Amino acid sequence: MAQVTFLVKLIMRGSSKKVITKEDWEKRLNDVKIRKEDMNKLVMNFLVTEGFVDAAEKFRKESGTEPDIDLSTITDRMAVKKAVQCGNVEDAIEKVNDLNPEILDTNPQLFFHLQQQRLIELIRNGKVEEALEFAQEELAPRGEENQSFLEELERTVALLAFEDVSNCPVGDLLDMSQRLKTASEVNAAILTSQSHEKDPKLPSLLKMLVWAQNQLDEKAIYPRIKDLSTAKLEDPSAS
Repeated sequence: MAQVTFLVKLIMRGSSKKVITKEDWEKRLNDVKIRKEDMNKLVMNFLVTEGFVDAAEKFRKESGTEPDIDLSTITDRMAVKKAVQCGNVEDAIEKVNDLNPEILDTNPQLFFHLQQQRLIELIRNGKVEEALEFAQEELAPRGEENQSFLEELERTVALLAFEDVSNCPVGDLLDMSQRLKTASEVNAAILTSQSHEKDPKLPSLLKMLVWAQNQLDEKAIYPRIKDLSTAKLEDPSAS
């Protein structure tokens, strides 16, 4: 966080390109004051958004940082996400409605994608007749009202035209990534309904760090961070 703040300040100065030693860089970083409370809130935001309820509860006790939502709701949200990831879409829909019926009532795109996932699971399990009936009764009417829904429906039903779906053009719909995509969309909708950010702040800060370094490359030679997992500063004199 200090690295991001310092980089942005340097960019805003618009100074000519120069060499900054590692020692000077670390001294300047140490001059950037970041409150521990802000760092703790950043960690809690990540734990809550990503659904690490046990870690969030432990961090709350150890740091005294209160989450901005009831931690018990994380368990419910993760149960919905897990149900979608396991292909139990009907169960997921029931759980969402138990949490807040307005989530699906006010989000037709999310509801369509959940119903689309139900259709995909029927096709995955070889229930062809049931899949066709479900597509006709539940998804076709929605497709008539929305062109993008219709295109997604046609693409999904196309799975039935291939005996070997592993090599068909729409085979990706049966990949785990499709379940994860739908689960992520549901997770984001639940977070939004709880007035919480749908994405954690930490990844955004890392993206800002990369952007700031790329901008500063044009103005200075300085200790960069190449490996974000270690945050190790490179010595510019060694390059």
